[in-house]
Amino acid sequence: MREHLTRRQVLGIGGALGLLTATGLAASAALSRRPSFTGAVLRSALPLPPAFHVPLPIPSVLRPVSTAGGVDRYEITQREAVLEVLPGFRTPLWTYNGTFPGPTIESRRGRPITVTHHNELPVPTVVHLHGGRSTPEADGYPTDLVLPKGWPGTKPGSHGSGSGHVSGGGHGGGGHGGGHGMHDPRAVVTELTRGYTFPIDQRATLLWYHDHRMDFTAPAIWRGLAGLHLVRDDVEDSLALPTGPRELPLMITDRSFAADGSLVYPSLDPTLRERPGVQEPYLAGVLGDVILVNGAPWPMHEVDATRYRLRILNASNARHYELEAVTDDGRRLDLVQIGADQGLLPAPVTHQQLPIAPAERYDVIVDFSTIAIGSRIRLLDRLGEGRTREVMAFHVARKAKDDSRIPPRLATDLPDWRRSDAVRVRDFSFRAGQLNGGHGWVIGGKAFDPARSDVTVRLGDVEVWRLVADVHHPIHLHLVGFQVLSRGGKAPLPHDAGLKDTISLRPGESAEIITRFDGYRGRYLFHCHNAEHEDMGMMANLEIV
Repeated sequence: MREHLTRRQVLGIGGALGLLTATGLAASAALSRRPSFTGAVLRSALPLPPAFHVPLPIPSVLRPVSTAGGVDRYEITQREAVLEVLPGFRTPLWTYNGTFPGPTIESRRGRPITVTHHNELPVPTVVHLHGGRSTPEADGYPTDLVLPKGWPGTKPGSHGSGSGHVSGGGHGGGGHGGGHGMHDPRAVVTELTRGYTFPIDQRATLLWYHDHRMDFTAPAIWRGLAGLHLVRDDVEDSLALPTGPRELPLMITDRSFAADGSLVYPSLDPTLRERPGVQEPYLAGVLGDVILVNGAPWPMHEVDATRYRLRILNASNARHYELEAVTDDGRRLDLVQIGADQGLLPAPVTHQQLPIAPAERYDVIVDFSTIAIGSRIRLLDRLGEGRTREVMAFHVARKAKDDSRIPPRLATDLPDWRRSDAVRVRDFSFRAGQLNGGHGWVIGGKAFDPARSDVTVRLGDVEVWRLVADVHHPIHLHLVGFQVLSRGGKAPLPHDAGLKDTISLRPGESAEIITRFDGYRGRYLFHCHNAEHEDMGMMANLEIV
């Protein structure tokens, strides 16, 4: 399977963009025969390090600065840092608290937290807690900016609603567009600092936080603005799942590097100040040629011959993975899925390969107890080629006592939504389209406009949404989780189990999801989580009233 796009394929996608703009979804079948990825690989200009030599880093858990009044309070500074990502090289990054990934936050269901972010970066930022049941004020709407010191057009000490001008101006991409500016009268803009308060009124699960600034989400995440957030609860605690050092958070990303070790990314404006978008060959998505796990290239982790709980996040901009765990003699280990984006499943689901799209999370148990001491298990990507086929490895170092188990029943608190409960059915197409005279990505034929209301739902209503895609689109709903009802008119796939907040649509594929819009009234989003697609227009407003 070829991983790169040839010039002919790039031109073919460009032609398909125009065709789709003209003819809509009738052209999607032609794209469905394309390879199992969407995007183009950005090649590194330095020798890549050998796999499985660097130890797996575990992101530090952030300590609250205060726990008074039943609220845990955290402080995070967004700042530039120079870190050793590839051995022997120094890489400038944009970070949360000077690390990549940022520090992990662990919270408890029902106990609110406040995270105060300080922006010391050269551009505005926004923080979104992905998968969080957040109030609209704390959801990280793309125009709710935290401005850096001295940002043009701001008055000293000004803050609050009504600033309205977003990120230097409008959508652009694929070598076109950009710079026209958009006004959002509802934007809440602050200078230097913003506190985000989260009620943590949700099931135990793995969330993540990342930058969500309008038009510039993709390059900001690429430069390092991503971190993990674990929610714990009593249900999870009662199940005797692997814990402590046998619970491993794994943030999988891909990146590419210049000859001096710095990151490369095909921004039209490398300062990320004015013109959004990427160079023409990368309009479908940017794929790196180095696979990082927790910020380390192809790491190795030493394990006991016991069960381990892997909390897997695909934090890549556009790369999809199909993971498998394989011994050096070719035996596949079961990947026993116990949770999805929004927490535990009703019962375990066993996979030998597990597809994971950008922003999806899977909670998986792997049992190393049958593996001979001294053996190696590689976590591989079946969609990769060459070096990107490898992800990381585990070295089974010793026998050890294991009191963990995989219960046959996991969660009993999942919603029981039925198709007959839905008060309406909506249809959404996710496809290529025109944007400011150039190539972009649209929902229902429209590129994102923060001032336009796209979908209005009533608080408490159950709805069925029918989604259809031209190429790969991982679709994310803010605030709510959903269940997958069908794919292509057939039953959901095994990895669709449980409560999700992101669904991966494959080229030419349709799916139905069902959800209840509960929680809070206000303005939210749904969008493609291919970050380049998102920046080039593939977002829509969701108003809950």
